[in-house]
Amino acid sequence: MIVCVYIPRFALRAALAGQGGLAPGDLVALAPEAGREQVVGEVSPAAGGYGVAPGMRVGEAIARCPELRLIPPDPESARALWSQALDRLEGLGAEVESDTAGIAYFEARGLHGLHGGSLEGVLAAARRALGRPAPRLAAGPSRFCAYAAARTTRARRGPRIVRPADAAAFLAPLPVALLRSRPELAWLPEMLMRLGIRTLGELAALPRAAVAERFGHPGLLALRLATGDDTPLDPRRPPEPVAERLDLPEAASGLHLERALELLVARVLARPERRGRTLRSLALSARFVAGGTWRTRVTLRQASADAARIRLALGPRLAELPAPADSLALEVEAFGPPAHDQARLLGDGAALRRRRLDEAVRQARAAAGPDAALRVLEIDPDSRLPERRSLLMPYDGGGEA
Repeated sequence: MIVCVYIPRFALRAALAGQGGLAPGDLVALAPEAGREQVVGEVSPAAGGYGVAPGMRVGEAIARCPELRLIPPDPESARALWSQALDRLEGLGAEVESDTAGIAYFEARGLHGLHGGSLEGVLAAARRALGRPAPRLAAGPSRFCAYAAARTTRARRGPRIVRPADAAAFLAPLPVALLRSRPELAWLPEMLMRLGIRTLGELAALPRAAVAERFGHPGLLALRLATGDDTPLDPRRPPEPVAERLDLPEAASGLHLERALELLVARVLARPERRGRTLRSLALSARFVAGGTWRTRVTLRQASADAARIRLALGPRLAELPAPADSLALEVEAFGPPAHDQARLLGDGAALRRRRLDEAVRQARAAAGPDAALRVLEIDPDSRLPERRSLLMPYDGGGEA
C-alpha cells in the first residue's frame, strides 16, 4: 500500500511561521512571487470563503475580500521545513518521493514489522513523527488513489485506508480535476469537462482505444489513474547539502552583489563535500530586507568547476532581484562528474557529437528529472492507433536519438 502525506497550504504556513502561524479566521493569501505573474498563491480557509482562490488576479482577490492581507512568499523556509519533514519520515525507514512541498508518498510494505505489525501502526508512526500541523494521511493501492483519499479526508478524522478491491469504486464519483495533481495531465481535465466527462468513473468507462485515439499517451495515463493503477514510486536520493550564505551590507547592489557572488562561488568550490566533482545545477537565493525570500535555479550548460564560468552563468540572475536583499545564498542541487576531463589528441566528429548529445541529456535530466530525455522507438508506424506506432524508452547515451 502507498501512503500519502498531505499538509494543505504548506507554503502559506511556512511564510507565516515567524508571525505566529495560521489562525482559523485569518484573511491571508500568498502574494505573487517576485518577477512572476500577478496572481495570489495559497489562500487561508477564511479567505476562501469570500471566493478567493489560488491563481486569481490580485485585483480580483482584493475586490472580493477587501480585508485580504498578502503575505510575502518564503520559498527558502518552505524548502527547509519540508526537508526536515521528509527527514523525519525517512527516519521511520521509509523511502520517500516528493516533488511538491506539502505532499509526499512512501511504500508502507516492509515497514509493518517496525511499527506494530500493521498498516495502521505505520500511519500512526508517521503522524507522530510529523507532529504539528497535523497532516492528512491516507493509504491506497496507488499513488493517485492515496492522494485522492488524503484530499477527501480531514486530519482530525484520522487516516483513511482504501483497499485495492475498493479503489475503482472509491475513485468513480471523484471529479476529474484531481488529475491536475500530475503536471503532465494539467491540461486534460478542462478538455474532458468540455466533452461532458466530469468524474473519474465516467472516464474509466470510456473505451481504451477511443481514449488513445483522442488523447494519446496522456489519455492512457489518465485512464490508468482513474481505474486505480499508477506508475511506480521514485524515491528521492539522499541529499548532499552544500550551501553558503553571506550577509550583505545595507542597500547592496551592482558591484557589491557581484563581489558577494564571487565570494560565494569560491566558498562552495572550496567545500570538502564537493570531493573534486564539477557542479551541474545550482540555486541562488536571497532574503529581502522587508521580509520574504527569492530563489532561482540555474542548470549549467556543461558541468564545470571553473569559478569564472559559474559566475558568468549566475551573474545575470542577480539583475532579477526585485527588492534590496539582506543576505545572498548559493546551494548546489546537483553534482557532475569529477573535474579532470582532458581534450582528445585526435578529433573525431561523430564521437564529439555523441559526447555533446550525452552532455545535453545529462543537463536536461538535471533540470527536469530522469524522464526529461527519452528516445523514440518505432514499433508499428502504419498502425492507426497512435500508441502502437512508437513507444518511449530511456535514452542511455549509446545510440542515436
